[in-house]
Amino acid sequence: MTSTTQRSSWLTKEAGEAQREWYVVDATGHTLGRLASRIAMVLRGKHKATYTPNVDMGDFVIVLNAGQAKLTGAKADKKVYQHHTLYPGGIRTRLAKDVMATDPERAIREAVWGMMPKGPLGRRVVKKLKIYKGGEHEHAAQKPRVLEVPHERTYKTAGAK
Repeated sequence: MTSTTQRSSWLTKEAGEAQREWYVVDATGHTLGRLASRIAMVLRGKHKATYTPNVDMGDFVIVLNAGQAKLTGAKADKKVYQHHTLYPGGIRTRLAKDVMATDPERAIREAVWGMMPKGPLGRRVVKKLKIYKGGEHEHAAQKPRVLEVPHERTYKTAGAK
């Protein structure tokens, strides 16, 4: 008995082969988590047919009006951002509404970082994220395209009409 084996025609991609594009997204009125999810997908390159999980194939993303992103429900009063000063007893906590008021770039960056792989690839990918508080950016020479992010969820829940 002979068995035939099929070989897949999988070719590994190199990071240098990736065609990088620039996208710009306006965060005004978008829910933080939904916005971060779409940004993370583009940063990883999952929207491309040439996606390879172990290679940085993603594009650059510019986020404008970071302070205009919104939190749903009671997250503004209950969600907590923590960091440690590396001194004993140095844990520092801030509410999400305080972070969004003073440093909205941090809120978006942490939301996107939470959706990235942890390790060298994730650290390299998240460097392609450029976040600005206002509506102006300095990347006009790259001719960024507008990234479409739906404002509302695209599926219906059981109780929705």
